[in-house]
Amino acid sequence: MSVKEYIRERYFPHMWCPGCGHGTILNSLLHAVDQLQLDKKDLVMTSGIGCSARISGYVDFHSLHTIHGRALAFATGVKLSKPELKLIVPMGDGDALAIGGNHFIHAARRNIDITAIVMNNRIYGMTGGQFSPLSGAGKKATTAPYSTIDSAFDVVKLATAAGASFVARSTAYHVLETIDILKKAINHKGFSVVEILSQCPTHYGRKNKEGNASQMLKFQKDTTAKIGSKALEKNPLLIPRGIFVDNDVPEYCQAYDEVIERAMKGRKA
Repeated sequence: MSVKEYIRERYFPHMWCPGCGHGTILNSLLHAVDQLQLDKKDLVMTSGIGCSARISGYVDFHSLHTIHGRALAFATGVKLSKPELKLIVPMGDGDALAIGGNHFIHAARRNIDITAIVMNNRIYGMTGGQFSPLSGAGKKATTAPYSTIDSAFDVVKLATAAGASFVARSTAYHVLETIDILKKAINHKGFSVVEILSQCPTHYGRKNKEGNASQMLKFQKDTTAKIGSKALEKNPLLIPRGIFVDNDVPEYCQAYDEVIERAMKGRKA
């Protein structure tokens, strides 16, 4: 199959702003799925509300465009009823970690076999540029004209502490790296979290004087470094990229099936 086989061409061009990193993330995801040679019938994407959530309309998989912050809850229901399917859940930083934060930590705790992609542009882009749980302190937004005072979550640390068995981070700039990480996340048996830093020149970049899309991409290149690299050793203030957690632990649906099997044996006895 080709990458085109996985998209709904009738819905293009997409609705994301010029320079938005979300289109690049969609491209990386499509290449990951294509390289894995997955059957479209075996894929389900659920999304919530926000810029990132519109991605479900562009893929030619089974897809659910659901309600704000609840994409993981819908995905959990699909996975429990059809465990043979592969679930992919793209979310924005607010969708995943503000209204959806409780679902996020419990999906990680359960270790249910879902690939969660946090498309982190550090802003609520669709609704006018309000700050998000990942904006961080000292940033400007429409809801913080004199700068934010809230600290940001660290997605990698949060997902790891909550029990996710696969945790990784990349950026919209590092396309080939992102494709490789997404392939590993999709194949991983358990709850996989992939944070992808994505530029929003329309709201975040403009408000915080970080420049246009190409300048924001260069910022991703210059302020991140791979885990174990000399650059990270020399400058620990750089944002680390790569795979942080890859553990083989019991998956929720399999464990649930074992409970059912024990219960049925008990009834027969």
